[in-house]
Amino acid sequence: MGPDRQVFMDGQRLHIGTARQRGVKGTDRGLLESKLKGFLDRPYSWETLTDISKIFWFYQSPISEYVIEHWKEDAFFGYQYLNGINPVLIRKCTALPENFPVTQEMVGGSLGESTSLQEELQRGSIYLADYKLLEDIPTIEVNGHQQYIATPLCLLHQKPSGEVVPLAIQLSQRPGPESPIFLPTDSDWLWTLAKTWVRSSEFHVHEVTSHLLRAHLLAEVFSVATQRQLPMCHPLYKLLIPHTRFSILIDVLGRTFLIRSGGIFDRAIATGRPGLAELLRKGLESLTYTMLCLPDDIQERGVGSLQSYCYRDDGLKIWAAIESFVSGIVGIYYRTSLSVQSDHELQAWVGEIFTKGFLGRQASGVPSTLGTAAELTKYLTMVIFTCSAYHAAVNSGQFELAVFMPNYPSSMRKLLPQNKAKVTLKEFLDTIPKMNTTSLILSVLWVLHNEDRDMRPLGTYPEEHFTEHGPKQLMAAFQDRLAEISREIEERNQSLALSYSYMYPPNIENSTAI
Repeated sequence: MGPDRQVFMDGQRLHIGTARQRGVKGTDRGLLESKLKGFLDRPYSWETLTDISKIFWFYQSPISEYVIEHWKEDAFFGYQYLNGINPVLIRKCTALPENFPVTQEMVGGSLGESTSLQEELQRGSIYLADYKLLEDIPTIEVNGHQQYIATPLCLLHQKPSGEVVPLAIQLSQRPGPESPIFLPTDSDWLWTLAKTWVRSSEFHVHEVTSHLLRAHLLAEVFSVATQRQLPMCHPLYKLLIPHTRFSILIDVLGRTFLIRSGGIFDRAIATGRPGLAELLRKGLESLTYTMLCLPDDIQERGVGSLQSYCYRDDGLKIWAAIESFVSGIVGIYYRTSLSVQSDHELQAWVGEIFTKGFLGRQASGVPSTLGTAAELTKYLTMVIFTCSAYHAAVNSGQFELAVFMPNYPSSMRKLLPQNKAKVTLKEFLDTIPKMNTTSLILSVLWVLHNEDRDMRPLGTYPEEHFTEHGPKQLMAAFQDRLAEISREIEERNQSLALSYSYMYPPNIENSTAI
């Protein structure tokens, strides 16, 4: 499996060490920087917004600098639904939900005089982000004070320019006098506070369901089933084993040190461990095979025509490249449907994933058996894509998009606003996480940000599990296509104000390894 890894954690220190040297110096440096400034020891509100950006002053990237400069802007708020670290939530809205009574009078000024809300709904330019999954999730105390989570509905509009901007925000699933609909025309810090509540809800949905559940825990399920059910001589073992490297290990470490009692979730995140467990349960109940298969997911969410959706565009290219590679491997070893159906080791592998990973839930649409080469190809593509490209998309940008904490707060310290009274900057600062909470979260995300010194990018196979000429040719073709996709992304990014590189093949690791 590779060198042993150890995690050392106490009240003020988190350090991940390994012979692979993954992020050790960066982690120590980040925590030392926080400690020297005293942030980890200060359970107080931030005094100014400028102070927040000083925690990791030594680390700046074009994206982190962009976040600090543009975090309050509606266009950047909307951009993150397309090309941020949770680009799988936004969906087309053709009719307003009954529990979200937005009217033309509310949004007409934002849409402009030449159109209406109904016209935009019919045109297909209105989108929705719904955080219903967070309903009834318990919260804990952090620093001795109760924390809170919103369950927002956020209406978004793609303007003719391509920008996606928020039109209206309701912070609960139950409309009424105490759950107003916030609008861009509201006072500046009130509207900013409403958007920040949404970004905090985004933290919980992303970290627990999009990231932990879909990228890590599923990768572990695939890894364990591969080790248990497929012998080393099996062609699918040879295909999959590079895409399971370190996945079990990193999850064991995460459960042992980050999710354990008294760990990060209990010290800095509103859900704590009890809320985490409940959100994982609800997330698994709602997870479907369609969501895991990118082309199907794009169609189901109705986002095929969204402009400037780099996650979709890059992801579909990578999905197709993986699918072509996998199809070739399947074609070599499975000439007929009967050969798929009669492979008992294959069927045991699929069956274990269904029963142990998806708890035998038929409503998920996840196959419990596979009957044709096409079904096998799609399933294997889903597994490899999840463990590599999908994980990169939801993991790689965490630190740089969160380094300015108001863009990605792990908790909120006050009750939801129940009216449209003006909000001051001090009230805003007294709602977002305190200094020590911010510092602790960012120190953990710094670990996840640091590059692996022995990273194996997608499509690299240094151990020659396949020795036959046919699979080797397919690997070479796969690598050539990934190189071509890389050049296409490089060319595209030259014209973007903010480059999207989370699905740039050289940045995608073969497996969920950090």
